Amino acid sequence: MNTDEKTTSTPGERARALFQVLKQKELIPDGYIEQLTQLMAHDWSPENGARVVAKAWVDPQFRELLLKDGTAACAQFGYTGPQGEYIVALEDTPTLKNVIVCSLCSCTNWPVLGLPPEWYKGFEFRARLVREGHTVLRELGTELPEGATIKVWDTSAESRYLVLPVRPEGSEGMDEEALRALITKDVLIGVALPQVA
Repeated sequence: MNTDEKTTSTPGERARALFQVLKQKELIPDGYIEQLTQLMAHDWSPENGARVVAKAWVDPQFRELLLKDGTAACAQFGYTGPQGEYIVALEDTPTLKNVIVCSLCSCTNWPVLGLPPEWYKGFEFRARLVREGHTVLRELGTELPEGATIKVWDTSAESRYLVLPVRPEGSEGMDEEALRALITKDVLIGVALPQVA
């Protein structure tokens, strides 16, 4: 046997081979991969979540709907589909900080948060957040007020979360569009606080 001969394949090569077999067996509908790529690259975005949060900050009726039925509230903007079927909004308070994690893998609310960041997928983040939440948030650059409680929410097949942060001081005169700029993916996951520059 030639020891120089390649005996393993890369994940990319395996994925392409699997795609080819599924395509040959007509198990992948035409346009499915292209549609999924479009969703991941362009349609699923934390800008969607920023729009939802900013609307909740300025519209009490929408805020009430978001907290009662996050799926229906997000559907008003068309933010539905895979991983967006069971959206639950988690309301922060001055003394409570909600943080989202997926202890088994890296599930998030894709239509509203976009795809998860690399650190979110990491075992260390997932394992440490529950045990030492204040330390983990501090390491990510977020210092909470003394006495604040962190509540960690584990994403499941039945729940996809979105954090509704406290509207920051100094944002009172800002319109909805300006408020959106304060809300990042990290804010929506709960590991950061919105900041007025």
